[in-house]
Amino acid sequence: MSNGKKNEMSGSGRSLLEVSGVTLQYKTAHHLVTAAYKVDFSVEEAERYVILGPSGCGKSTLLKAVGGFMPPVEGSIRIRGREVTEPGPDRMMVFQEFEQLMPWKTVLQNVLFPMKVTRKFSGEEARKRARAAIDKVKLTPFLGVYPHMLSGGMKMRVAIARAMALEPDILLMDEPFAALDAITRRTMQQELLTLWNQLHFTMLFVTHSIEEAMIVGSRILILSPHPGRVRAELNTGAFDFNNMDDPEFGAMAKRIHGLLFDTQAKEPEPVTA
Repeated sequence: MSNGKKNEMSGSGRSLLEVSGVTLQYKTAHHLVTAAYKVDFSVEEAERYVILGPSGCGKSTLLKAVGGFMPPVEGSIRIRGREVTEPGPDRMMVFQEFEQLMPWKTVLQNVLFPMKVTRKFSGEEARKRARAAIDKVKLTPFLGVYPHMLSGGMKMRVAIARAMALEPDILLMDEPFAALDAITRRTMQQELLTLWNQLHFTMLFVTHSIEEAMIVGSRILILSPHPGRVRAELNTGAFDFNNMDDPEFGAMAKRIHGLLFDTQAKEPEPVTA
């Protein structure tokens, strides 16, 4: 299965998410650690935006901050112009391996669960929305099936349907394929892009894989090693599974590798304590 040519939806000029001068810190037993330093980026409607960087550069911490789980020590995060101060249904997280699916609940029950918790919709409205979201990801024949009976790609579709039933502005995906073997990971990437081509949802995706970033993302934000600082932002919308063997793909991958690990790059000093 191929996603074919990437449908570029990021030309609308409307920023859905704006991250401005954000510095993030957390405390350990003996230190105050700066995870990300003065980070700026914006994500537009229906964009596949990827944050790429080595382990420990603050990628997941930035995602948590966008989710409202960690306040910046400086800078701001805004969704549709509203400052993010806490978690909310406008931002839904999809975790690694989709472990958030409850094994004792069916597909329908899993998709219904967050709507019941938030009480955003009545029981009947919630069921309608759940069924509609499941239908969008083409899993209606599996309404009564339990997660252990589903393939990895189907579990991902359930996780995304559950998130989308609440009509979030953006899906936050934290290295969802990191623990998978190479073949399964490729299949899941293809599933994700096929689903995006159908639904055009907005996605903020974190990874430490250069190849995955180039395939999944229409734009990539490249962060330096710890603490994470912006090295570059690149448009990779021209790449897909069909041109991975092209010289242009290899040249871009080499360029990104150089940006990730350029020890000579001059950067501002982070806050230390």
